Amino acid sequence: MKKRSVSAVTKEPDNYDAIRAGIVNLLNAAKAASARSVNAVMTAAYWEIGRRIVEQEQGGAARANYGDELIRQLAGDLSAQFGRGFGVVNLSQMKRFFLTWPDKKILQTVSEKSPKSHSISKVHESPSQALVVSDHFPLPWSAYVRLLAVKNPEARIFYEAEALRHGWSVRQLDRQIQSQFYERTALSRNKAALLEKAAHAEPSDAMTPEEAIKDPFVLEFLDLKDQYSESELEEALIGHLTDFLLELGDDFAFVGRQRRLRIDDAWFRIDLIFFHRRLRCLVIIDLKVGKFSYADAGQMHLYLNYAREYWVKPEENPPVGLILCAEKGGAEAHYALDNLPNKVLAAEYQTILPDEKLIARELEKSRRELELRKRISTGVPLAAADK
Repeated sequence: MKKRSVSAVTKEPDNYDAIRAGIVNLLNAAKAASARSVNAVMTAAYWEIGRRIVEQEQGGAARANYGDELIRQLAGDLSAQFGRGFGVVNLSQMKRFFLTWPDKKILQTVSEKSPKSHSISKVHESPSQALVVSDHFPLPWSAYVRLLAVKNPEARIFYEAEALRHGWSVRQLDRQIQSQFYERTALSRNKAALLEKAAHAEPSDAMTPEEAIKDPFVLEFLDLKDQYSESELEEALIGHLTDFLLELGDDFAFVGRQRRLRIDDAWFRIDLIFFHRRLRCLVIIDLKVGKFSYADAGQMHLYLNYAREYWVKPEENPPVGLILCAEKGGAEAHYALDNLPNKVLAAEYQTILPDEKLIARELEKSRRELELRKRISTGVPLAAADK
């Protein structure tokens, strides 16, 4: 019996590259379709929530503040049951969404794109109807949120039409709004050329299916955890810093990591949040791998103002911020204390909180150790100073 050669066994099948490429394209298309499907159903659900709020307000409009009370009560109950995503601001935005895109306008938007005739007005008959009419929302929820921020109705209609016509991603839509594309087009003598140029996306406009699924709005809707850092180094430094602060004593109590918050239409992530037991205040920590800048200080004060309004309990002191900059060879730590109501409290914070230089030294030490460990694991030769 003749033995098969090894080369014959291990030889790739004919047309293997074509088969693999076809499967890759199929999976990418399936992921993209999944992201669109989740977004469409979510948008339909938010539109229907807005419709129900508006109709309830119209039925109970005897009191001027009835609508505000309704949204506040719904926000409390829905947030308790479904988590983030149903606060007062979000529900108010859903109400605005319905008022800006009523039944007729939604149907008109997709009339040329979809042959389906499902009536969006029937969505209230059954929750499952949201799945049926989701095709009436061709843009992702993030795009509608961005369009709601456009105050000029004509400009909003223009951006929506162009986004649908050219298939703009949310990034491309945001870039065009930021660059005042509507105003520039109105003033241009060659409008056709400007519109044609806008049809072409820039490399930074593209969004992968993974990025679409990680859209904070989608994660919020599905009540999924959203914890990730921009780099492995930053992730490791946050972990080391957490351990270091907890080892300083029992003053620091861990509250959260990579906490996401939304201010207006922008999303932010706070790296670490602790509660200091002796000071009875939240400690908000923001880590920057690069060098300290004034923009970092401004962002920290934004976090502190938000925390003071939404997170601080009545018996607690105002929060304090800690900005950590882990630039190689020049780690820095800065407390943000000028948001405190008086100098006495600021002095108390300064006395009790860990020394900034101590934290900076630990940050620099952690960075060196992490980089050394990575070089060893990857087989990079060590310099004499590293050994």
